[in-house]
Amino acid sequence: MNGFRIQKRFASGMVKSIEWKDDRVLILDQSKLPLEVDYIECTDHLTVAETIKELRIRGAPAIGIAAAMAVALASQDIQASTFDEFMQKLRPVMDTMVATRPTAVNIRWAMERMERLLLENREEPVGRLKELLVDEAKAILEEDIEVNKAIGLWGAQFIKDGDTVLTHCNAGALATGGYGTATAPILVAREQGKDVRVIADETRPVLQGARLTAWELKMAGVPVTVITDNSAGALMRKGEIDLCIVGTDRTVRNGDVANKIGTYTVAVLAKENGIPFYVAAPTSSIDLSIPSGDLIPIEERPAEEVTHIRGQQITPDGVDVINMAFDVTPARYVTAIITEKGAFRPRDIRKLSVRGINLSDIMIKM
Repeated sequence: MNGFRIQKRFASGMVKSIEWKDDRVLILDQSKLPLEVDYIECTDHLTVAETIKELRIRGAPAIGIAAAMAVALASQDIQASTFDEFMQKLRPVMDTMVATRPTAVNIRWAMERMERLLLENREEPVGRLKELLVDEAKAILEEDIEVNKAIGLWGAQFIKDGDTVLTHCNAGALATGGYGTATAPILVAREQGKDVRVIADETRPVLQGARLTAWELKMAGVPVTVITDNSAGALMRKGEIDLCIVGTDRTVRNGDVANKIGTYTVAVLAKENGIPFYVAAPTSSIDLSIPSGDLIPIEERPAEEVTHIRGQQITPDGVDVINMAFDVTPARYVTAIITEKGAFRPRDIRKLSVRGINLSDIMIKM
């Protein structure tokens, strides 16, 4: 990978996790945060795939955008004279991107969207198809930012002046095209003049909460406190947390949600302590093809993420490791799922695809 340092201030804490520039994909290397701000210059789809697998870019919406840009990037080098030949050479690229991380549905969603675009324009010359793919990848990025802002508007209604919000992992601007999902209601609430504080779980083993969420929020001027993952229950019992907001990598038909490992624990503790537990879920991460969370594929990561921290070994040689990247939170623990279309009870998520339904009839309002 070719990395280069970019020194700049991020206006209002808005971080660009990914950008298409000069026929290349620039990806912020999140593995180096918060100590270094480096962008990786990707000139081919395999480099993008590697950044996704190595968690240099992570977060369901962000890796969906990255996958779309990887397809657009790869298409530029394809030599083909017909649509069928072009598709035959491009499909392996899409398969490579889908295989990078199995739990987050956004990659598959992005690949289906790119393929649908091509099929709808199959009569166009190959050169034009390449242009359309680049435009579509850019559009996915821009649309994601607007989706996140809408999630923020719908979610801010659940935050009262003076509230302290607990979040787990990172579902901010770094995990998306910009603005974030779980952080969006917090940012909007503060824009509305509410005094809001955040407690961020450190999120072992890769410490996305401590390294990324805390960094983003601090840059955005949001008061944030980092805690160890096993401190959340104690703070809830002391009454120091008013609500929880987390992101999701896949929400399925019955309202179960898959998110970073440890989310299920937070949800159970929240229910035990009578604390609302909200999930910020763009519709691109909703997978109605799966009936329940029991069928969501759960990615297992390398043991080294647990046995080492930044290259320093912390466990005995040869010890066995289980390193699940995600867990599933059953719908019964979720107070509401906040989407760009509104906030809904988990059991009503399946109705979002029903034609003719009036969403205001099933929407949760404060």
